[in-house]
Amino acid sequence: MAENQDKAAEPIIIKKYANRRLYNTAKSSYVTLDHLAQMVRDGEDFVVNDAKSGQDITRSVLAQIIFDEEAKGHTMLPANFLRQLIRLYGDTLQGFVPGYLEASMDTFARNQDQMRSHVQKAFEANPALANFEALARSNMEWFENAMRMFAPFANNIGAQQGESGETPKDGETKKDVELDELKQQLAEMQSQLAKIVKDK
Repeated sequence: MAENQDKAAEPIIIKKYANRRLYNTAKSSYVTLDHLAQMVRDGEDFVVNDAKSGQDITRSVLAQIIFDEEAKGHTMLPANFLRQLIRLYGDTLQGFVPGYLEASMDTFARNQDQMRSHVQKAFEANPALANFEALARSNMEWFENAMRMFAPFANNIGAQQGESGETPKDGETKKDVELDELKQQLAEMQSQLAKIVKDK
């Protein structure tokens, strides 16, 4: 019985071939990205492996699904958010981003029932549209603020270097002052991350 439960909990293996075709090993059939998107919506867990090398390419396939959805006009990712995300690649804070985004989406997921309730009310009575719009706007502002916190260099470093007017103390160089400021920002971000994880 325990073995059956373990098998049920294992993710479905999807193989991607050189011709870009996707093969669902559980159903012994070829599938499309639309099928995989539906599996995600249905809560079915799967892993995509390169058929030749066996390498796990799940993230790139999920990213392709998002790209296709955006191309169809189902836009959810604001251009400003994407720019901030791109800026973080190669940044010293890159390692913090996945955990923070995951925590952010978990928080958003916990609010989904409330959002669905607003949507239902919106169809029942027009005044509820205002409530839903306010909630959606609030969630977007929260999400963009979260990303802004992870891009302090893009928003703040120019101001710190050019406008702060802070002069180095005796024995300190300008780089020492900048390093201290960066350390302080990093400490603040770690504190905020710890608070988010604690609140989960």
